Amino acid sequence: MISGSRSTSPVASLLRVTRNRPQPVAGERCEMCAESIDPGHSHVVNLESRALMCSCRACYLLFSDQDAHLRYRAVPERYLSFDGPTVDERTWDSLQIPVGLAFLFRNSVQGRTIAFYPGPAGATESELPLDAWDTIVEANPELDVLLPDVEALLVRRGDGSGGSCHLVPIDACYELVGRLRTLWRGFDGGREAHDAMDAFFAHVAERSRPATLDDRS
Repeated sequence: MISGSRSTSPVASLLRVTRNRPQPVAGERCEMCAESIDPGHSHVVNLESRALMCSCRACYLLFSDQDAHLRYRAVPERYLSFDGPTVDERTWDSLQIPVGLAFLFRNSVQGRTIAFYPGPAGATESELPLDAWDTIVEANPELDVLLPDVEALLVRRGDGSGGSCHLVPIDACYELVGRLRTLWRGFDGGREAHDAMDAFFAHVAERSRPATLDDRS
């Protein structure tokens, strides 16, 4: 006689568990706690590896104290514009950057300011002379507002002018460089890369507010 009761064999139990298991949630997850995150999520920086980590809001807030001595640091969402400062031709040449775009940030682990510029291989580090950044800040003290590791000065040179300077979150710089890497053609990037830069800087300008003396405190 065949019993109508549910089988209790290990295989049958495993099949039932598999069938009843909820489907995994699609999309990105926090790299710290595995919580689901939306496309506009925040980031934290691993100060040792320099890696950007996607994070939920709760994990982000754990590392938002910029004065705390922690391995991770939350990337702020501050955008500032600078109307006055320019980087003249001689100073730009001293940065040893072959293209008209670069971002600079303070690496607290190495104790120095580092400059990167975009290209077909992604972000390339410039061999920045030790006194180059000090020279720029001495001429433009309003630039001395960067939070180490998590904010960058994004500089774009213009034809015959000082170009534009903005303070932006460090993740925005890597987003731009990643985009340009897929578009870069030739020495100066080509038309598509420059169109992407124009669109990015228009977005940055919309989000930026003018820097003030209070930003240095």
